[in-house]
Amino acid sequence: MPRLLFGPLLALVAVVSAHTAAHAQSDLPFTAEDIEAAAYTGGDLPAGRSALTAKVQVLLDRSGTSPGVIDGFKGGMSKSAIMAFERRSGLPMDGVMDPHVWNLLQSFAHEPVTMRYTITPEDGEGLVEAIPADYAEKAQMSAMAYTSIAERLGERFHMDEKFIAFLNPGIPIIPGATISVAAPSSPIRATVTRIIVDKANRRVAAYNAKGRMIVDYPATIGSDATPSPSGNHHVVTVALNPNYTYNPQRNFTQGKNDKPLIIPPGPNGPVGSVWIDLSKPSYGIHGTPSPSRLFHSQSHGCVRLTNWDAQELAGMVRGGVTTVEFLQPGVTIADATGITAPPLARTSKPLKATATPAAIAATPEPSERLEFPDQTAVPDAAPAPATDETPADPLSTALSDALPDGFVPPGSSEN
Repeated sequence: MPRLLFGPLLALVAVVSAHTAAHAQSDLPFTAEDIEAAAYTGGDLPAGRSALTAKVQVLLDRSGTSPGVIDGFKGGMSKSAIMAFERRSGLPMDGVMDPHVWNLLQSFAHEPVTMRYTITPEDGEGLVEAIPADYAEKAQMSAMAYTSIAERLGERFHMDEKFIAFLNPGIPIIPGATISVAAPSSPIRATVTRIIVDKANRRVAAYNAKGRMIVDYPATIGSDATPSPSGNHHVVTVALNPNYTYNPQRNFTQGKNDKPLIIPPGPNGPVGSVWIDLSKPSYGIHGTPSPSRLFHSQSHGCVRLTNWDAQELAGMVRGGVTTVEFLQPGVTIADATGITAPPLARTSKPLKATATPAAIAATPEPSERLEFPDQTAVPDAAPAPATDETPADPLSTALSDALPDGFVPPGSSEN
């Protein structure tokens, strides 16, 4: 073998070996019991998929700092969620798991992070065989419904549907089967007056009137070809389970479709199960049929969230009241807010398994049929109870109890 080729060949072998090792680690099986028992012993989260990462993802979800889908993988959305959690906690922001983050997350670990769920006959109703990519074919369907029970349960429990199969090997996902799932918390109930859209970090943070951060979500925000808007706008109205009006003359062209089309509602529709209409015409914050692709896909200028995050946010915004700020490139949420008041944390109480799927659903399935973009407005609900008066704020309490003596939160210059 020529000497000049020997070095590159060794390098190639090393790369392949490293990839194979990482892939093998990702495929190592673990159970719900392993997730419950997972403990942090130092350093960053393990590479690939791990019980510890799954546990951290559930705790982040409970804290109101969404990791997107719970799948057990150390990836971009989980790293961005840790960074957002550090920002709201006054910690140095690097997106790396450390003892401070772990200790603060324990304020949301009072209940098991997984649960057992028995699949009901209702979980298998209203499914469709597949969702076509072509908009003209979508328009011929009666609904953009779920394609499987696993997909429906994935949205309900904030999980990647493949992770459901991973945690339940050999168990068919059919009515009557009892499976292990994540135990996220119920949606937050509060009033959001300010939303900040961070294009650089692909995060969307929401605040109440006192400037407390309530939630922070991962998002797909525009693209190079169809960028999201700039500047300040406001929420106009909310449409639940909306139709989608495709108009190539007004927005973009999909495939060879050159005429307007009405695509029926459903979680697998182009805007998912909710549309939050903005004062900027044709722009909004909405759900997505592909939550695991948020950090890998691009949008046509709007802001995509997971369906469950979009529905949670839709319940907190107020038409004509909630402002939406699209930050300029290079400007982050930390830059826009500086050091904020102690964060408003959601309850750590997880969903409880009951006999009916309606009682357990973290993401309700609206049956209301509304038009988009010319939606029928959903009337504002009665103002939510003042969450600032909640007696116990787990994260704020943890900030004073869990950090070591002498720890000083960084100043705004460090964020």
